Amino acid sequence: MIIGNGDIASVLKNKKGWIYFASGVSNSRETRKGEYKREEELLLKQNKNKHLVYFGSLSVYYNPSTRYARHKKHMENLVRAHFKHYTIVRLGNITWGKNPHTLINYFRNAAKKGEKLEIWDTYRYLVDEKEFLHWIGMIPDWNCEMNITGKRLKVQEIIKKYVRT
Repeated sequence: MIIGNGDIASVLKNKKGWIYFASGVSNSRETRKGEYKREEELLLKQNKNKHLVYFGSLSVYYNPSTRYARHKKHMENLVRAHFKHYTIVRLGNITWGKNPHTLINYFRNAAKKGEKLEIWDTYRYLVDEKEFLHWIGMIPDWNCEMNITGKRLKVQEIIKKYVRT
């Protein structure tokens, strides 16, 4: 069963009869408490005896004090506490899809509007669909946590490669 209908859910195939929980807060700038609560409530409604695959974020490492990262860490703790069988997958920024809040789409939309792009002097991790699906296919039957980092790029390189092509 695939829970969600966003960019991640759109490429998943449920071959093992597991629950792929790809529904939740995807905007790292989200501030509405209701959005965070909705994800938590939906997670806790899932069958606790099935293997649950939860999609988190690498931001729990590089930006842990944000509301978004604290929420993702909280969700990981709920998965560990309530599900007998689970995999926690922490992702970098995806390179596919239409969600306007992904890093690449945020920059693309700003560029289309003619807005000046703020180029941060920092790195981000990009995961393409092919690599993502490769690692999803490698999830074992036992409980585990996976970090799918993808490629580490400076934001300046991301804009050059994915926005100004």
